[in-house]
Amino acid sequence: MRPSEDRPRLLLVGGAGGLVGRAILAEFAPSWKIRSIHRHPAPGEAAAQVEWIPADVATFADWPRTLRDVDLVVNVAWYRFGSKRRFAPLAEGLLRLIASSQEVGVPRFVHISVPPATASIESSLPYMTYKRKVDHALEATELSYAILRPTMLFGPRDKLVTVMLRTMARYHAFPMFGDGDYHLSPIAVSDLARVILKEAKSGETHTVLVGGPTRWKYRALTDEMFERLGLPARYLRLSPRGAIRLARFLETVGSSLLYAYEVEWLLADLLGLPPYEGLTTPLEPVEPFLSAEARRLRGRKAPIPS
Repeated sequence: MRPSEDRPRLLLVGGAGGLVGRAILAEFAPSWKIRSIHRHPAPGEAAAQVEWIPADVATFADWPRTLRDVDLVVNVAWYRFGSKRRFAPLAEGLLRLIASSQEVGVPRFVHISVPPATASIESSLPYMTYKRKVDHALEATELSYAILRPTMLFGPRDKLVTVMLRTMARYHAFPMFGDGDYHLSPIAVSDLARVILKEAKSGETHTVLVGGPTRWKYRALTDEMFERLGLPARYLRLSPRGAIRLARFLETVGSSLLYAYEVEWLLADLLGLPPYEGLTTPLEPVEPFLSAEARRLRGRKAPIPS
C-alpha cells in the first residue's frame, strides 16, 4: 500500500448500511478516511465523518475522479436475490469500477464474494453467474487484490442467525431440511471486518475461503439455538425436495425469508468452510452471540449453558 501524508483512504463500494458495511465502518473509521458510494444515507456514517457519494453503483460513471488518492477499494455491493435484469447492471457497474481501478493504479482491492456452490447454481442462477463474472474480471487484472469468500455471517441485525432464533422463539419449532448432517462454519461479521483490514494491508494476490472457528453440523447448531432459548428442540421435518419446494413457494409470494438456492447450497454441504487463519486474536465463537440474542428475545436474563 502506498504511503499517505495523512490517514490512508478507503473507498467503500456498497455503503455502510448493511451488515458487512456497518462492521467495516466500525473497524476502519478510527484510522482510515472513508469515502462511501451508495444510494441512501447510512446510520453511523455522519458520526464517523464518512464522505458519502450518493449514487447507484450500477449506473455510476465517474470512477476515475472518485478513485483519486484512494489507497484501498472494498466492494460489498451485491443483492441477495433477483433476476438477470437486476444483477446485470450492477455487475457492469462493478466491471467499470475494476477497469478504472486498474487504469488509476489503485494499490489494493478487496472484493467480498461467496463460497463455491453446486454446478447448477454456478451455471444458471443470475445471483451467482454475475458474481463470478465480477470475480473473474478482477482475477484477470494486474491489480493487487484479495477475493474473500465468507460463509454464514452472524452479528447484530443479521438476516440469518437472528431470524432463525426469532422463529424458534415465536413458534417453539423450526423446519429441518433432510437429516441436518450438512455443515456450517459461522463467522462473526466483526471478524470478517478484521479479515478485510488484514487483507487490505497484505500484498498477496489471492482468493480466500473465510470460515469461523467451529465447523458445526447444522442440526447441532439448531439444537444449540433451542438450548440457548431455554426450549426443547422441536422440528418440522421436510425432505430435501420438499424444503426446496417450500422455498420456491416463499419466493413466489414475495417473501425474503428463504430462497431455494440457499436451501440447495446448504443441503450440498458446501458451507462448512475452514477457519480463517492469521488474525492476531482468535475468531469469535457463535455461542456467546446466541446467548445474547436469546436474552434479548426472552426479555430477561437467560441461563447460559456450560
